Amino acid sequence: MKFLDEAKVYIRSGDGGNGCVAFRREKFIEFGGPSGGNGGRGGNVIIEVADGLNTLIDYRYQQHFKAQKGENGSGSDRHGANGKNIVLKVPLGTQIFDEDRETLIHDFTDVGEKFVLAEGGNGGFGNAHFKTSTNRAPRNANPGQVGEERWIWLRLKLIADAGLVGMPNAGKSTFLSKVSAAKPKIADYPFTTLHPQLGVVNVDGREFVLADIPGLIEGAHEGTGLGDRFLGHVERCRVLLHLVDATCEHAGKAYKTVRKELDAYGGLLTDKIEIVALNKIDAVEPDELKKQKDRLKRAAKKTPLLLSGATGQGVKEALRALVEVIGESPVSAKAKSAAEAEPWSA
Repeated sequence: MKFLDEAKVYIRSGDGGNGCVAFRREKFIEFGGPSGGNGGRGGNVIIEVADGLNTLIDYRYQQHFKAQKGENGSGSDRHGANGKNIVLKVPLGTQIFDEDRETLIHDFTDVGEKFVLAEGGNGGFGNAHFKTSTNRAPRNANPGQVGEERWIWLRLKLIADAGLVGMPNAGKSTFLSKVSAAKPKIADYPFTTLHPQLGVVNVDGREFVLADIPGLIEGAHEGTGLGDRFLGHVERCRVLLHLVDATCEHAGKAYKTVRKELDAYGGLLTDKIEIVALNKIDAVEPDELKKQKDRLKRAAKKTPLLLSGATGQGVKEALRALVEVIGESPVSAKAKSAAEAEPWSA
């Protein structure tokens, strides 16, 4: 299944049915009086979070959604039937924005949560409604109210407890594949990861969801490389694991490049708790490793963890550091089904 985290959708609620003008005409009943029924209410447009979804791919092939119109009233005091609601299923973590892509309408954070995005129009009154002691034979009825219509943007932000950030080829996908049952694509060229990946991690009997996003390069906030649009998927994380490649030219500069892009993106990402780790330590000589560690320590102003996603060295310590920040109650306890993976035990 292809990953799609943004979609533009047109929605329209149902119009209300018209009221009816009718009179009761029966043999031997001289003054039958008005008998026009009310129109039915139009259907609502409802957005609901469905368990098991992790992409907005369904809205790539259908962008227009219209609820049913309410039926008109009829004679003999018969009211029109209400129009059926239309329900749009979205994955957990979806946000609804107005057409300007900036005004947030609603943010879904719970499975099964529902939100009425557009209410159907009320049905019009039939002439029986207007009958009074002084107006015994009203000949007027109301038309039904028009439903609401609008264009909206659906934007998915995956819910995870911890997120992996770093430059391309920093070993993020390898790390995720080692600590969870997720199977991201791994290759020795930049931008192998083209969309976010989720994995469920189990360490010391405690589980949490880990998110891996495509790598960041200098100028990502201006669209260079794959850009920074995927950073939205780590906005909800409690902690970030920043992986730096020990085989790169300068670990300190690589760290600062990513931090600059996080700051340019905003979303309070630079305010999140960050654990810094020097990855691929098995691929460098001890002297070079010490230089890279010192460079990274000066840039990050903290002592980095040393690990190797390929061999597993230092991985357990990194996971324990993440769990310590996440705490006993992961924010994404209900998001594990989206990871589609069995937990990995350290």
